[in-house]
Amino acid sequence: MGWIWVTAIAAITFLYLIHVHHKKKLPPGPNGLPIIGHFHLLSKNPHRDLHRLARIHGPIMYTRFGSIPTIIVSSPSAAELFLKTHDLVFANRPHHEAAYYLGYQQRNLVFGRYGPYWRNMRKLCTLELLSSLKIAQFQPMRKAELGLLVAELRDQAREPVDLSARIMSLSADMTCLMVFGRKFSDGEFDESGFKEVMAETMAEAAAFNLGDYFPYLRWMDLQGSARRLKKLSGIFDRFLERIIDDHLGKEERSHDFVDTIVAILDSGEAGFDFDRRHVKAILLDMLLAGMDTSAAAIEWAMSELFRHPKIMKKLQKEVEEKVGLNQMVEECHLSRLKYLDCIIKESMRLHPVGPLLIHEAMEECEINGFHIPNKARVLVNVWAIGRDPEAWTDPAKFDPERFQGSNVELLGRDFKLIPFGSGRRGCPGLQLGLTVVSLIVAQLVHCFDWELPSGTIPHDLDMSEHFGLVTSRAKHLMALPKYRLHV
Repeated sequence: MGWIWVTAIAAITFLYLIHVHHKKKLPPGPNGLPIIGHFHLLSKNPHRDLHRLARIHGPIMYTRFGSIPTIIVSSPSAAELFLKTHDLVFANRPHHEAAYYLGYQQRNLVFGRYGPYWRNMRKLCTLELLSSLKIAQFQPMRKAELGLLVAELRDQAREPVDLSARIMSLSADMTCLMVFGRKFSDGEFDESGFKEVMAETMAEAAAFNLGDYFPYLRWMDLQGSARRLKKLSGIFDRFLERIIDDHLGKEERSHDFVDTIVAILDSGEAGFDFDRRHVKAILLDMLLAGMDTSAAAIEWAMSELFRHPKIMKKLQKEVEEKVGLNQMVEECHLSRLKYLDCIIKESMRLHPVGPLLIHEAMEECEINGFHIPNKARVLVNVWAIGRDPEAWTDPAKFDPERFQGSNVELLGRDFKLIPFGSGRRGCPGLQLGLTVVSLIVAQLVHCFDWELPSGTIPHDLDMSEHFGLVTSRAKHLMALPKYRLHV
């Protein structure tokens, strides 16, 4: 008879837990389907779909994707609650299959799990790799690489160039020089080629992976994702091992990121568990995060300037006055280019390259009277916040003048403009990213007059997006450069 009592107690306990769970008020949200949850409501641009749903259900919205409860945050005030008021509760990152395989079991900075190791690693990267001193150290390199691009475009025959491809190539070269101390040709990386492997990695990392939403199915690898990620991980691991060995064998140090971080590894002065796996995870982070984000931000800014010729002319006039047509833009000029600053802010408001910030609750809590379950994922919809009519006048309009006389900055303290995130998980490479984006946009606008390909009307320029880990233009930006300096 004992089993009857055990069954009865189990049933009562189960019913009690259901009752307690339902007593807790979850945020409002759309109706979901069994098993898949709310996946059926998403298209190829989920940030737009979630924005549309939030306008119906509110700025703190409950959804479920697979077996994962997910809170969608879509207003500045709601973002402040999650990223500032309760920042510590939501400082974690969820399990991510791609980061697990590529980032040495999520030992990287971007997707690393929150804890003592992550805090120490972030501190090390901020002080040693992304400090103002380190950024300034690579200024001559940025100047030289940008000068090469300007020379190529200046000598271009009178035909449109693929500006997207040129910007991506420049960003890749700058990133490799800063991280590894040199540029790489395709054959030196892998038989597939450097660009091809990088593109495949970003695509695989952004692809829908069943294991991220149905953890109990991970072991089956139904999509073959784990197999492909392991292959890519092996390619990067061999490449990074060779890079580290080459740097260890050098008599003279160039003080690139590898030199800096290997010196810390050799000295044993990190002050926490730090071996080659950690070094490789951070180097891969710097490579992947540095290349695509800056390139996409520059693409979007140039696209908006092409669509708004009057704004382009106004920026050219500012740079002419502050710099002169007898020289190229230097980094020392950037602080004086106030209208450029407004343009970069406005472009990042409308086109954040990471439209969804992902966090995970480390414990259950209550926000605005709503129950947030432990382990719930939180998606902060930066794209939606940039288009919030309560935060912005005429939010769909590209209007850099809105920032003139405004104190709103990109540093993560103004929650209506957080393309770099905010709080503990804010992007540590913010200053480097802004420097690179501002310099390249200023240089391209200063050195050239631009025409769109024949038959393309500026305001009709295709601005469709390709959603991914980095959201870039769906179609490459083509334009005809005409050199305008007296240099």
